[in-house]
Amino acid sequence: MIQADPAVLVLEDGSRYTGRAWGATGRTLGEAVFATGMTGYQETITDPSYAGQIVVMTAPHIGNTGVNEEDPESRRIWVAGFVARDPSRVVSNFRANGSLDDQLVRDGIVGISGVDTRAVTRRLRDAGSMRSGVFSGADAALDPEEQLALVRAGASMSGLNLTAQVSVTESYRLPATAERIGSVAVLDLGVKTSTLNNLAARGFDVHVLPQSVTPAELAELAPDAIFYSNGPGDPAASDAHVALLQGALRDGLPFFGICFGNQLFGRALGLSTYKLPFGHRGINQPVLDKTTGRVEITSQNHGFAVDAPIDGVFDSPAGFGRVEVSHFSLNDNVVEGLRALDIPAFSVQYPPEAASGPHDANHLFDRFRDLVLELLAGSTQKDAQ
Repeated sequence: MIQADPAVLVLEDGSRYTGRAWGATGRTLGEAVFATGMTGYQETITDPSYAGQIVVMTAPHIGNTGVNEEDPESRRIWVAGFVARDPSRVVSNFRANGSLDDQLVRDGIVGISGVDTRAVTRRLRDAGSMRSGVFSGADAALDPEEQLALVRAGASMSGLNLTAQVSVTESYRLPATAERIGSVAVLDLGVKTSTLNNLAARGFDVHVLPQSVTPAELAELAPDAIFYSNGPGDPAASDAHVALLQGALRDGLPFFGICFGNQLFGRALGLSTYKLPFGHRGINQPVLDKTTGRVEITSQNHGFAVDAPIDGVFDSPAGFGRVEVSHFSLNDNVVEGLRALDIPAFSVQYPPEAASGPHDANHLFDRFRDLVLELLAGSTQKDAQ
């Protein structure tokens, strides 16, 4: 067996974890976070919401099933770096057409293996997510103080806008794959392929728009509904997206937002957001749906949250009527969903399609479809009168 070159993971607080070079060699900087999913690593690394982050996988064995052409959530790997304890030395799955190692190299992702990921996770859980760096190849031989200085000079996630890096630059359309009910404008803030497929499967012609779309361009499209996707960065740094949404809500467009879109919906309603100590990342996050009383296990990836009371109804500070928190985390009471009571709009802090699982919340796409159908039927009756 060929011995890999040495590598080191350096955290902002000075913690150092030595291991072996994995994937591309060199240097990468980003916010260190941990993800608790035991499966779905290909979906994780291709999720644009992880842009700017060095992801530590808590599951020890990564890469067993290789990679394939069906599961990627976007056009490339987006994680800034990848950390695992024991990458699989062989690929064993009938769907695989390549190895994770090769894909990391192909996309230029600097990683590190052979690390005590449990120790790293405990450190991030206790001290919070922080700036970090992975150094391998010639960069592994840099003076430790120089490595730490490079990490501390890196960008902080707070106040960082990353949507322009992950969004499309040109709009495109996906036709409905079920009986057509109308069109939805999707603001691509880092949207995943499975999200678009689920919208198309509910009868929507899906118009995917770049994050730079203007109110005039949106009005010219004249969609029947609007959808805000997941994405990376700090919602407090996305004022233009908030203003665009406020205009759409005032025009009466039904709205559904997920993940980053939930945070921007909160801001559009006049609420504030804040950074979580270490966030929610994994496919085992329990959430209470107050509408149904059901507990749903969800897939999540967020480091920011909306600040709102989880009990009772309150007035939107921005003048959009009554609002309530529709979902909240059973781990820490963090807001996981919002529902406007006087306008047709709601959101959740996680992807309902949850590729590669669980799928407890997939019915939310149906809820959005039903909301749009109800409004379209009401408009038709009004026109007939």
